[in-house]
Amino acid sequence: MEIRKGRRVVSSLHAHMVFVTKRRGKVFNIAHLKRLEEICRDVCSDFEAELKEFNGERDYVHLLVIYPPKVRLSELVNSLKGVSSRRLKVEFPAMSTLWSVKKSQGALWSLSYFVGSSGALLRSFGTTSTAKGARNPRRERRARRTIRRSRACLDRRGCRGGDARKHIGRCSVGFPPRR
Repeated sequence: MEIRKGRRVVSSLHAHMVFVTKRRGKVFNIAHLKRLEEICRDVCSDFEAELKEFNGERDYVHLLVIYPPKVRLSELVNSLKGVSSRRLKVEFPAMSTLWSVKKSQGALWSLSYFVGSSGALLRSFGTTSTAKGARNPRRERRARRTIRRSRACLDRRGCRGGDARKHIGRCSVGFPPRR
């Protein structure tokens, strides 16, 4: 696991990104994907991010990016899609003549994208004293008590309580009076 250290921050942020071509057009071949990987590496380096993995098919690409906390993912995605589209169309003019690109008025990428955070926590993280101290036992007890009381009410009266937190105001069975 790679940990980035800055002046005031220690981080390990990974993002899994998926970009899909407009109208799921089968646009890319092997040469396009190789060049697209190089372009994405250049854009990531401009954002002080690192493209860890790249994989693609004819109509979509997957990227695994390690990025610093100061980077906004939406801006990184916009730059990756915009720069790659522009450069690929300049370097491969035949790409603009494909049906899906022509039909979508020159747009290579779909407007939507997927970004998911990925990474693994340290196994020892759950055993540290700070992790145990971070829990709020009073809040946990209160939540368990509320759920237990709402179940009792549902059993006795047949109430249709639904959410236990909302149920408190609807029924008085098993609940202490309101203050």
